[in-house]
Amino acid sequence: MNKELIIRSSSDAVDFALLKDGKLIELHKEEEKSNFQVGDIFLAKIRKPVAGLNAAFVNVGFEKDAFLHYHDLGPNLASQLKFIKLVSTGKIKDFALKTFQFEKEINKDGVITEVLTANQSILVQVVKEPISTKGPRISSELSLAGRFIVLVPFSDRVSISQKIESKEEKDRLKRLVQSIRPKGFGIIVRTVAEGQKVAELEKDLQTLLDRWSGMCKKLPTAHHPSKVLGELNKASSILRDVFNDTFSGIHIDDEELFYQTKDYVQEIAPSKQAIVKHYQSRDTPIFEKYNIERQIKTSFGKTVSMAKGAYLIIEHTEALHVIDVNSGNRSNKASNQEDTAMEVNMIAAAEIARQLRLRDMGGIIVIDFIDMSNPDNRKVLFDFLREEMSDDKAKHKILPPSKFGLVQITRQRVRPEVNIKTREEDPNADGQVEAPILILDRIALDLERVLKNHKKVVLNVHPFVAAYLSKGFPSLRSRWFFEHKKWIRIIPRDAYTYLEYRFFDSNGKEIKE
Repeated sequence: MNKELIIRSSSDAVDFALLKDGKLIELHKEEEKSNFQVGDIFLAKIRKPVAGLNAAFVNVGFEKDAFLHYHDLGPNLASQLKFIKLVSTGKIKDFALKTFQFEKEINKDGVITEVLTANQSILVQVVKEPISTKGPRISSELSLAGRFIVLVPFSDRVSISQKIESKEEKDRLKRLVQSIRPKGFGIIVRTVAEGQKVAELEKDLQTLLDRWSGMCKKLPTAHHPSKVLGELNKASSILRDVFNDTFSGIHIDDEELFYQTKDYVQEIAPSKQAIVKHYQSRDTPIFEKYNIERQIKTSFGKTVSMAKGAYLIIEHTEALHVIDVNSGNRSNKASNQEDTAMEVNMIAAAEIARQLRLRDMGGIIVIDFIDMSNPDNRKVLFDFLREEMSDDKAKHKILPPSKFGLVQITRQRVRPEVNIKTREEDPNADGQVEAPILILDRIALDLERVLKNHKKVVLNVHPFVAAYLSKGFPSLRSRWFFEHKKWIRIIPRDAYTYLEYRFFDSNGKEIKE
């Protein structure tokens, strides 16, 4: 398994595409005007505590107030408020918390109006970016994420990632972290820390302590509201969270970002510095060079094509997302309907796991798999879907398939869903149609299936599509010939709609497999 990170820079945004064996699995965008990223820490003021919601609205500088629920305050809120007051007035110069006197923890089932008042200064961290008409969701339980550990101020807890399965390794890491943990700070050990030595963990810890001290130095002169600690740039934060030995390339088309990323990789994995490359071709844009533009257009539509003629229909409603699995008009090579359903469902499960990450879909997701009567098959499908989603960094929970074939998933949403338009103006009439590249992919998939049972195939398509398939050298039809060793006759049909196409055999009979 090889992973590559492709970074495209433009005047107003930077796009990040994460590839796994050449297939697009994550797509991120960092815009110049994006001031509220997950992980950013703000010095803010309480606008209004609301007892009925047991939450407070906080002015963080966004057009809509941020939402701070009582359960997101953290047990050591009183200590944090006291620390901010002392630092802001210059009474504390040492920010290491070694000599800081902690206050009593707040009641975990308390009321917001008992611990917060209007116009009170507070440090808060963005845990969910502004989505639609809602302001950011925030927490006053701060955390600073590093490569191997997460530093939690005003805490004394040490916890280890649940994804580290070995009990011996968990115990080893816990002992190491407890030996270096500074007083007043808790530490969460991340999955990538597995197998690391104490020197690497200590280096990571010191970097985070330096960031904490740098933030605290800003407090006495910071106005309300203001960002006092920003997340790393997007490239560095993605690498921090997902970088490992499976990465084979990081390609960047911006020189300044190239040097920043190279320095960061040098810091976290010196042996991998050589995989960071500056892409300088002027002839082919970087996303086209790595086939990303094509994958974006074929992956973000309402209909998503898969292998063997199967496809997904993805619908978005106000309350939830619905995904329907369809077998398509494929020939049934399996011995019975149950085997066919199982085969299509397994293909769909892998694609759905990819789609959830790619679109960053969150909330409630309901998947209508093809019905299977065998409970063993339903369990195999459930286990396979869980395995495919194991790499997903977003918190999620999957329920086993019901007797109707429905699978329910809840997935954490911390930023707006990636939504890319795949429809273009219809040249035949008013309105829009799916981008041409989608129809070409569907034709290619169906053609591959049809040619297995027929020596001669005639393709009837709209004249625009026929011209695109036939013109140029090498044309798409020529490529099909080299791939399948069969020549495809293409006939333009004026009566066809833009997305309509049909296959016929040598006798002029329509092929409906």
